[in-house]
Amino acid sequence: MNHFATICLTLIAGMLIFTGCGIETAVSLPPLPTLAPTGLATATITLPPPSIDAGTAVAEQPVSMPTPSASATATPTATPLPTLTATPIGPCQNRLPDDDLLTIVTQTYGLSREYEPHDLVLLTDYLPQEISLGYPTELRQIALEPLLQMIADMQDAGLQPRILSGYRSYAAQAISWEKWNREEPERAAILSARPGHSEHQLGTTVDFGSPELAEIVGIADIEFHTYFYQTCEGAYLAEHAHRYGFTLSYPRGAQEVTGFYYEPWHFRYVGVEIATLLYDSGMYLTEYQLLNQPEPCIP
Repeated sequence: MNHFATICLTLIAGMLIFTGCGIETAVSLPPLPTLAPTGLATATITLPPPSIDAGTAVAEQPVSMPTPSASATATPTATPLPTLTATPIGPCQNRLPDDDLLTIVTQTYGLSREYEPHDLVLLTDYLPQEISLGYPTELRQIALEPLLQMIADMQDAGLQPRILSGYRSYAAQAISWEKWNREEPERAAILSARPGHSEHQLGTTVDFGSPELAEIVGIADIEFHTYFYQTCEGAYLAEHAHRYGFTLSYPRGAQEVTGFYYEPWHFRYVGVEIATLLYDSGMYLTEYQLLNQPEPCIP
């Protein structure tokens, strides 16, 4: 091999050595740094809600919905509630109860002299004389059937109820007031009321009697006495009258509000619902009325 060939072989060997070092160096390069995920990697893809047919189950994978901006939220306009005011009663001489079962009548709150119920019936047309005593007693039609049923049930229980009084007009009450003041002035406030201030003018009130009362009190022919509650008829009414829609108007301890002494014989028809509410709660009628109704006029 001549000198020129030797030089060529030497150059080719050097190039091979240089090329081998370069490949090794490329493979041994340090790994690329780990790139942190960008915001695009966590972005939520918002899709429109799928339409749901009537037969499609609702338990499909929920789709994230965009949160509406504050500007897109509609603010509802509140509708003001109407102001509740009691209907004006007006002057007492113009006040007609319109046959309301819960009209307030006390020694303070009275009725117009012109008021008379429109549906009065005569009890002697429906009751035998041993119960009506032959008195021309009237009562409103709305209270008739409950009264007849109560009396029938009392008779079935062996009792002997009496009807002593029902509807009384303003004029009739004036006569009654004068009579009791003349005959028994010391008991007049117990037995009667001033005209216009008696629940009897409403036509829904009944005074009951008992044949046992005279023996209990020791006075022959007596009709009204607080010992009526001791009679079998009085005890039955106190316990069961509410089932027929009647309530005791003037119980013990109510005089300061009602203006009347205890009258265990005086029952007023107000309907089964109110009568039962009063019985269960222990309230009396005037107490309930003043708590739940507008204050009426004062004559």
